[in-house]
Amino acid sequence: MSALQLDAEQLYLALLKGVKNLIASTPEPVYLAGITSGGAWLAERLQRDLGRDGDAGVISSSMHRDDFAQRGLALSAQTVLPFDVNGAHVILIDDVLYTGRTLRAVINELFDYGRPASVQLAVLVDRGGRELPIEARVCAATVVLAPTQTLELARDDQGRLSFVLENKKEA
Repeated sequence: MSALQLDAEQLYLALLKGVKNLIASTPEPVYLAGITSGGAWLAERLQRDLGRDGDAGVISSSMHRDDFAQRGLALSAQTVLPFDVNGAHVILIDDVLYTGRTLRAVINELFDYGRPASVQLAVLVDRGGRELPIEARVCAATVVLAPTQTLELARDDQGRLSFVLENKKEA
């Protein structure tokens, strides 16, 4: 564990404001889709807090990951997009942006469902370390972590968000 202190609930309020502004500047139809699992939690809550009709989408990277041979199929939720992707403006929501590889896989998955008019990204935390040219339009916080550390969003039974920072275990 580390001394880094991130208040996920405070950062959520900044994300909420940023996504609200992003939606206001984007032509309709606009839909939210959260990346499993932390991003899906955020998208669900944003959908409710922004008073948007219907459910936010959930999108999984598992079928398009470039490390699929090593990881196999994840046990996380699979893709459910309760809207027509064709011609839609999709805002992808994620908890932690790191290398960009998960986002690349998610964009491939999204295009399996149709051709969106645009795809934008909003994240709770950008931890740097990008390996692909992917950038968030909305980012609540930027932190610098060692490559040996992981940062994950957690949610308790009441839906309250927090972060778990750990050192990766040696293989």
